[in-house]
Parts: sequence; C-alpha cells; structure tokens
Amino acid sequence: MKSVEEIRKEAMTLSVGERASLAHDLILSLDEPGAYELSPEQEAEIRRRVRRIESGKATGRPAADVLAEIEAKLK
Repeated sequence: MKSVEEIRKEAMTLSVGERASLAHDLILSLDEPGAYELSPEQEAEIRRRVRRIESGKATGRPAADVLAEIEAKLK
C-alpha cells in the first residue's frame, strides 16, 4: 500500500485540471455525499474554470500570496 506522501507526490504530477477534479472528489468524500452536493450551476462554473486553466487563459497565484494580501486588507 502506498503512503499518503507517495500519493501526494504522484497527485502533484497531474495537470491542474486533473488536480482540481481530484480535490473536488476528495472533498465530496469527507462526509455524507449529500452534505457537499453542488448545484448544476456550481458544477458548470467549476467546469468553466477548469477549461480556462487548461487552455492557459487563466493563471493561478500561490495561496500564500493570496492569503497575505487578504490579511493585509483586514488589518
């Protein structure tokens, strides 16, 4: 059986869209399935965002940068 760290390293080799899809599935698995159901509109928005990332039309920023920016605004 693979360790969590091995799985994490393998997951990080996936494309951004594949990681987003995997993260979505993992979040849904945390509690009862109905607790995290998304509306058709939310699912469509996720698909739209994944397509933008995969096509190179959208770029990401490191979470640490985003969180630092938010923190600075809250002070």
